[in-house]
Amino acid sequence: MPAVHLTGRRLARTLSVLAALLLVSLVGATLVGPVPVSLPVALAGPGSPDYTILVHARVPRVLLAAIVGAALAGAGSVLQGLLGNPLADPHLLGVSAGAAVAGAIAMVAGADPVSAIVPAAAFAGALATVSFVYLVARTHGRASPHAILLVGVVCNALAAAIIMLVNAVASYTQAQGVLFWIMGSLSSESYGLVALAAIYVGVGAALLLRLAHALNLLATGEEGAATLGVDVERVRRAVFVFASLLVGAAVSMSGMINFVGLIVPHLLRLVVGPDQRVLLPASLLGGAVFLVWADAAARTVMAPTELPVGVVTALLGGPFFLFLLRRSLRGQR
Repeated sequence: MPAVHLTGRRLARTLSVLAALLLVSLVGATLVGPVPVSLPVALAGPGSPDYTILVHARVPRVLLAAIVGAALAGAGSVLQGLLGNPLADPHLLGVSAGAAVAGAIAMVAGADPVSAIVPAAAFAGALATVSFVYLVARTHGRASPHAILLVGVVCNALAAAIIMLVNAVASYTQAQGVLFWIMGSLSSESYGLVALAAIYVGVGAALLLRLAHALNLLATGEEGAATLGVDVERVRRAVFVFASLLVGAAVSMSGMINFVGLIVPHLLRLVVGPDQRVLLPASLLGGAVFLVWADAAARTVMAPTELPVGVVTALLGGPFFLFLLRRSLRGQR
């Protein structure tokens, strides 16, 4: 990776633009939905339908979308940087699927979806999966990008089979709840859930931001990074753990929402460059913006029918992934 000189002005300018875009998105998406809402009427006080819709339905949902989008895009950014693979994504590597399996098992076992048990289980599932993928794909001290991708595909298939098995032994009500959760949903009226998600994601993001410089050095090669004082194995383990924390929190709160961690970091890398000191915080903000509007589309495109937001991101991300894959294969010729 070419050396990139980071200046406070460059970082502030990039993040200011994205933060302003996020603020506009939060306000704009709150007003978008199958039922029109008048902001002046809603702000006049409780008692009106507009107030109920805005405060008890739209605002927590939009905030949750921003938090989940930030988590998935942030995890995608560091996984792509660590693995040196622009196709790395929590979904494609099987990390989201592993988190979903663990979360589904916890729910069927009786855990309350809004308790701390489901996020903890999802975190453990994400961490176990990403560790498994890396260890299986690693040969001769190195894990090639395509080997990681292939192992991730196998993990996704295994996870799908396990989820079907869990649904088969669950009650009808539990199976329906797990199925709806797996498809990806941000419908929430709980500010407590939003606060819990913000804590999980905030901690994981803060810990990853401290590793941004080490990730830049690792991008130059493990031997070079070690020469410059980077404890390669410690950094790798820390990135896997903290990225899994982000993915586990996102999946536990919203189910399977795919391709956010692929699309957002890749597009932002074209704009701000590969320096993780800029790219990671930019991905956190950009992922929030992306998922806020993807959820707004899910609520309105086929109104009054609501699409799972995971369907919207998959329809956008599938073709984007195929495009990147084709370009990667052409580059190898």
